[in-house]
Amino acid sequence: MAQETAPARQSGLRRDLSGRQVGMIAIGGAIGTGLFLGSGLAISIAGPAVIIAYAVAAFAALALAYALAEMIVVHPEAGGFGAVVQRYLGGLPGFVSRWIYWAAQVVNIGSEVIAAGLYVQFWYPQLPLWMPVVAFSVLMLAVNFAAVRFFGEFEYWFAMIKVVTIVVFIGLGVFYIFFGLPGQQPAGVGALTEHGGFLPNGLGAVWLALTVVTFSYLGTEAVSMTAAESRNPGRDVPRAARGMVLRLALFYVLGMLVVVSILPWNEVSSSGDVTESPFVRLFSMVGIPAAAGIMNFVVLTAALSAMNTNLYITARMTHSLAMDGYAPKWFAKVSGNGVPRRALVLSAAGLALAAALAVFAENSAFPMLLGLALFGALVTWLLIFASQLVFRRRRAKEGLPPSPVRLPGAPVTTVLAMLFVLAVLLTTPFTEQFNTAWKAGVPFVVVLCIAYYVVRRRSSAERDPEIESAQSSD
Repeated sequence: MAQETAPARQSGLRRDLSGRQVGMIAIGGAIGTGLFLGSGLAISIAGPAVIIAYAVAAFAALALAYALAEMIVVHPEAGGFGAVVQRYLGGLPGFVSRWIYWAAQVVNIGSEVIAAGLYVQFWYPQLPLWMPVVAFSVLMLAVNFAAVRFFGEFEYWFAMIKVVTIVVFIGLGVFYIFFGLPGQQPAGVGALTEHGGFLPNGLGAVWLALTVVTFSYLGTEAVSMTAAESRNPGRDVPRAARGMVLRLALFYVLGMLVVVSILPWNEVSSSGDVTESPFVRLFSMVGIPAAAGIMNFVVLTAALSAMNTNLYITARMTHSLAMDGYAPKWFAKVSGNGVPRRALVLSAAGLALAAALAVFAENSAFPMLLGLALFGALVTWLLIFASQLVFRRRRAKEGLPPSPVRLPGAPVTTVLAMLFVLAVLLTTPFTEQFNTAWKAGVPFVVVLCIAYYVVRRRSSAERDPEIESAQSSD
């Protein structure tokens, strides 16, 4: 096939991930602690109308999943969406998309490991935070250093805990709303309108909440990173991408519907205290003993699962950059079991930095990093959509058959999704949580653009002759 890149031919990665593992890795990367705890923030902004925000964002995420699956099924290579962006938009977008996404995920990893440490302190409040942080960092790195099939199995069961908890929560909530629980009358849906109406803060608040809500769907693009290690990427990756977004939409929309139907929206905590989670309150109503302790375990596994998957993603992203000459070749090496362990070392260094900033610079540097994470992820989405437009146009121009997976309504759907993502990105300066996105994101993109031209000039004389020859023949 024309334009076949080096990573697709000789990445050194092994195709050991089964279809069920790919699907659960996708879920594991997308559902962190946001649904269990952070959703309260979106509710506090929009009230019961947060349901609309989650539904709208779900359509954008579903469009992204289809657009990405459409391209990955044709190019199931190392680097996932980053390699596709480079193939269709050029070297600079490919370089920027991968490095800014790497930085965004490293920030997420740092925040998740800090969260995991805080959850342990729920049981052992006298325990120094650094101890569980170091312990979990070592554990997750060990899992990622192992063969990819072991990583896949570990993540499968970790993510399964989250999925089962969400399903049980929604099931109990729906039953409580319509039929009641032992000792409890049916809650009904009065809470949707009884506390200031369905739109207590107006439509503008719903739009502002979209910045927080869209953040919940980030991770949809991560499933493409499994393409080079899936046993059947043409079947498993598109199936996992579609299934993940549909499940996320179901979990978020139904989960939020249950929450705002049972609890007054202005009483839903956004403080991040696990004992005030809406999940805990519902389980306590049912009479489940030690509900707070059980949910603390669930959110702990949620944080570790997201951290585990994101370490996997950052390592493969670094490996892909090294294969293309945009990171030191040292990071392209893989171990005997097919794991890019050297690339994991770089991710571990980023993890240490992000975790340290989360502890020692929580009120200054870390909010900038969180802004960078959102900015980087949204820019990545825009580049993926742009790549899909070029992908379709180029295949039509060259007389190639269409992809087996197609985004319905494209290119109109693609353009509408791009406009939505761009609008959300432009809204971030007006939200308290992500007003640092542009302040951190734009300078970082400028730095990456400068770095790209420096690296390209330096690597042009050092490129592998075989890769250079292959690419010149495209």
